Amino acid sequence: MKTGSVSKTGKAKNPSHKICDLDLYVIDGTLKSVTAVTNLTRICHEVLGDKCRVAVIDIEKTPRLAKEGEIVAIPTLVKTFPLPMRRVIGDLSNTERVLAGLGLHPMIKNDAGITRQLHGRPYPHAQSGQGN
Repeated sequence: MKTGSVSKTGKAKNPSHKICDLDLYVIDGTLKSVTAVTNLTRICHEVLGDKCRVAVIDIEKTPRLAKEGEIVAIPTLVKTFPLPMRRVIGDLSNTERVLAGLGLHPMIKNDAGITRQLHGRPYPHAQSGQGN
């Protein structure tokens, strides 16, 4: 698993296309952290597409960011944009709970640019043949 310190000033090239900014706080090499990175990658590819900026932050290498973010458990996924800030703690194995916990369910369903499937069911606005 590749992780490292991530600049908090990194901006998306076209922020109007982004639904959210996500920071995943991990400890490199732990089973739960590896699982969380894998599950977040899957969620991004299957559900969110290129609509999110994701930063994986190894708190052993950058403990200052964990302190500033008030991280009390690992792994923790934090949605920093749009407000309100939301957190999900754990391995992110339940996609629906992750999206609901981050407050992204309504945004994803209302975004006409996303025509992905969630657990095999197309979103109501997805046209036939466009889902995975």
